[in-house]
Amino acid sequence: KQDVLEKIEELKTAGIKNILALRGDIPEGEENRGDFRYASDLIAFLKEHGNFHISAACYPEGHIESADRVEDIRYLKNKVDAGAENLISQLFFENKQFYIFQERCALAGIDVPIEAGIMPVINSRQVLKMASLCGVNVPKKFQRILDKYADNPIAMRDAGIAYAVDQIVDLVTHGVDGVHLYTMNNPYIARKIYKATHSLFESTQKGNPGGSSASA
Repeated sequence: KQDVLEKIEELKTAGIKNILALRGDIPEGEENRGDFRYASDLIAFLKEHGNFHISAACYPEGHIESADRVEDIRYLKNKVDAGAENLISQLFFENKQFYIFQERCALAGIDVPIEAGIMPVINSRQVLKMASLCGVNVPKKFQRILDKYADNPIAMRDAGIAYAVDQIVDLVTHGVDGVHLYTMNNPYIARKIYKATHSLFESTQKGNPGGSSASA
C-alpha cells in the first residue's frame, strides 16, 4: 500500500483527476498476495486517499476467473459500491452480449455509465489469441471475415474497421453511454473510425447533452 500511496501523491502533484483502476492479471503459477486482492479494494483505497474520478473495467461475457456471470456481476457491484463512477467494458464482437450485460447490471442496481469497448481487428491471429485469453465469443459473421481475409492484411484491416463501425452505429442507435475504442496505438484506425462515426456522437450530444460519448 505504501507504494500506491506514493503514486497517489505523485498523481495529485501532477493534477491528475481521472484514474482507470485495474487489479491487473496475476502471473501464471503465482498467488495474489498483494494488498489489493480485488480491483474493488484498490478503488476503495484510491477514494479514501484522493479525490479522483475512478473508472473500472467490466466484462460483458464474464471475467475468465469468475465461476459464472452471477458471481461476475456481484464483483462488479462491489467495484461500484467502492467508488467506481463509470465502467469501460472489455472488447466484444457481438453487441447482443453487451445488451444482455446491460440488463443484468440494471437488475443488480449498477447504474453508473457503461462504455462499450470496441477493438477493430487488423490481424486474425492477434484477435483469436485475445478472444481466447479473455473468454470472448467469436460470432460466425466475424469468423467468416477472419477466414476470408486472413492472407490479405489490407483487406483484413479494412474489413475489421468496417465491422467495428457497424458495431458502433448499432450501439449508438441503442443509446449506449459511450464507446471506448481499443486502437492498439494505431492512429490510422483511430482516424478512419472517427471520420466514419463522429457525426453520430455529435447528433446524440445535440439532442441529449448526456448522450453517447467516445474515447480511445
